[in-house]
Amino acid sequence: MINRILIRVKVVQMLYSYLLTHSEFHIDAAPEAASADRRFAYSVYLDLLLAIAELSGVRTAGARGNQGISVDKLLRHNKVGGALAATDELKTVLSRGTSHIDQLRPLLQEVADAITASEIFKDYKKIKNPTPADDARFWSVVLETVVLKNTAVVSAFRAMPEFTGRGLDMGLDAAKASLASFGDSRQAYLSAKTDLQRSLDKAYDLYFGIFELMVELTREQRKRLEAAKEKYVPTAEDLNPQTRFVDNAFIARLEADEVFAERMEKQPSLWSDDLVLVPRLLNTILSSDIYKRYMEAPSTDYAADCDFWREVCKSIILPGDDLAEAMESRSVFWNDDMQVMGTFVLKSLRQMAGVEEGKPLPFLPQFKDSEDASFGSELFTLAVEHKDEYQSYINKFINTEHWDAERMAFMDVVIMTCAIAELINYPSIPVPVTMNEYVEIANNYSTQRSGQFVNGVLYAVCEYLRSEGKINK
Repeated sequence: MINRILIRVKVVQMLYSYLLTHSEFHIDAAPEAASADRRFAYSVYLDLLLAIAELSGVRTAGARGNQGISVDKLLRHNKVGGALAATDELKTVLSRGTSHIDQLRPLLQEVADAITASEIFKDYKKIKNPTPADDARFWSVVLETVVLKNTAVVSAFRAMPEFTGRGLDMGLDAAKASLASFGDSRQAYLSAKTDLQRSLDKAYDLYFGIFELMVELTREQRKRLEAAKEKYVPTAEDLNPQTRFVDNAFIARLEADEVFAERMEKQPSLWSDDLVLVPRLLNTILSSDIYKRYMEAPSTDYAADCDFWREVCKSIILPGDDLAEAMESRSVFWNDDMQVMGTFVLKSLRQMAGVEEGKPLPFLPQFKDSEDASFGSELFTLAVEHKDEYQSYINKFINTEHWDAERMAFMDVVIMTCAIAELINYPSIPVPVTMNEYVEIANNYSTQRSGQFVNGVLYAVCEYLRSEGKINK
């Protein structure tokens, strides 16, 4: 029910927000014209990061013999070691021979044994699913309390010709700072994926929330009719009101439906305590021609009662400003959901009008199938993990005579990154579908010229990827 059109929009939005704020595992650049302390500190900094990688079971360049290092399987699975090994800057350091890791390598088995015997490792093992931030904190403590408490390791550093005590301390601080930065960055990635799923869940909440609003509007009118009877001098109409609206057969069936009741128990009520939206919307409905025709009809039945609420939703509730304003204060995730969810509510009302009495109401599932359910998370992950590769394709086909790559809208880059991820990794989705969807997103969410720009670049990238055998559809 939450279709791929909405999922794509939410992935683009979440990726845009994430890429604006995140940072990769950053390796500090070598200091220029630095003091002896700073030069040695940088060497220590690199050595400690490389030691973490090897203590995580990762072979770094030039390591002939990680075979001799027995590493606990928990350390082999930690995220810091793998991320360090994949960092291009660290590979460059190794290729230039600017570290002393060869002098530390013979000592790493002793260090590994000390780590697995430490209290910090015992506490780390208790964490059921350690996050990147947990891994980063673990290694930060290990560097300070295990690695640099090892007398052989300290002696190896002291034997280096550039050694300074202050440089050793500065190098440790720099390594801890990089670990903290990585922990924050990776946690931001996980938070972005969580927010993406929450956004999709909130969209489904809104679907049921629109049905709940119909119930609350009916309850509000019931209260008004009962209050009118308690007037000091009630009129004949107050004492004997027309109750067709509050006796609407569809609302009665909705209130009694088990699926709807269970959903209302799971998600908090959106409107039951609303003192502004519900009365204001009700006044609009009661003064409308739709209401007048409904109340003046000779008779109604269940199907007619469904059609009444479908017309009210289509003409009054969904297009009105009142609901849009109310939603803004309730969830940041609903900015783009109303049109899609409203369409599905109208579709559901049409289907519900034909359901026999005694049968459950056919509410739509959150996703059409398991592939749609995982589509957003998978697409986001692919776009993040391969963004540099996809960016290189984009840069390859920017016409610098017409477009300044440096001034290209960042949203355009994000949109094309998601599109390329989909083009390459989802062979069942036709190329024209992917192209059209992301061009439309560019038209709606970026600059006036973005749709044309994104279309041109994506077409060129697609042709290139076909020629390279990366797209086969």
